[in-house]
Amino acid sequence: MKFRRYMIVAAALALAGIAVAQADDVSMASGNVHFSTPSTWVGIMQVDGDPEVRVFQVPDPSPSKNDTLARVSVTVKQVADLQSFNGYVSNSVSKARDMKDYAPVASATGNQNSFIYTASESGVGYTYLERYWFRNGHAIQLRCARPTSSQAGATWTASFDKGCNALAVSLNS
Repeated sequence: MKFRRYMIVAAALALAGIAVAQADDVSMASGNVHFSTPSTWVGIMQVDGDPEVRVFQVPDPSPSKNDTLARVSVTVKQVADLQSFNGYVSNSVSKARDMKDYAPVASATGNQNSFIYTASESGVGYTYLERYWFRNGHAIQLRCARPTSSQAGATWTASFDKGCNALAVSLNS
């Protein structure tokens, strides 16, 4: 009887561990794309195939977290060439422009494949940073989305942005 109880507890703990899996080193596109994330980011979605997608929740310690979802996603799609990559980027930017309350923000990165904008989701304002790379026949999209104003304050916002930028550096290397 104790063995059975032990197995049930072990199975429950294993399932709980999977449900709150922490992100660290990630490999996508059959090993062609590698990056690292802070260990505090929680993997909340994974889609295999083409496109391949990984989504991470960035914990927001404030009460406003109940109404928002700060998240970072990496999407990898196979594309034939640079022209196909440019089409992928144009299509993604077009979808962003169709979002409610879309407004571009001047980009400080100086990169033609980096876009910063604000838009609304379910009546809440978000700030988005999207970056794109073309590498080894793959279009890579990094999309960081955080509430434009969080009760967590400027320190949390700066930490989110720092994590997003570190991920971009990791993806670009």
